[in-house]
Amino acid sequence: MQKTNEKNHEYRFGDNGPKYLIRGPGCDMGVVILQPGQSFPNHRHNTACEVFYTLSGEVCLYLEGTPHILQTGDVLQCEPGEAHYLINNGDNPWLGVFIKS
Repeated sequence: MQKTNEKNHEYRFGDNGPKYLIRGPGCDMGVVILQPGQSFPNHRHNTACEVFYTLSGEVCLYLEGTPHILQTGDVLQCEPGEAHYLINNGDNPWLGVFIKS
């Protein structure tokens, strides 16, 4: 069992990027913020699915090169091996939850 609080963790890039709240062994979970104009680079997970859930704002998630707009309440799952990256083209920060398993 793992229990934590978001205030005990930091975003990877100061005020943006991913913030891991739980890590392994079978699942990673956290929140991510992208400020307007920011992006997160193209990457893939060879053995893990990654699910994104939008809490607020809007982001474009490119999955295997195809753009998908995620708005508040939207969920998108990336299967193992699928390349994906995110870019915030909007005027407001994007806040989402990610789960990798």
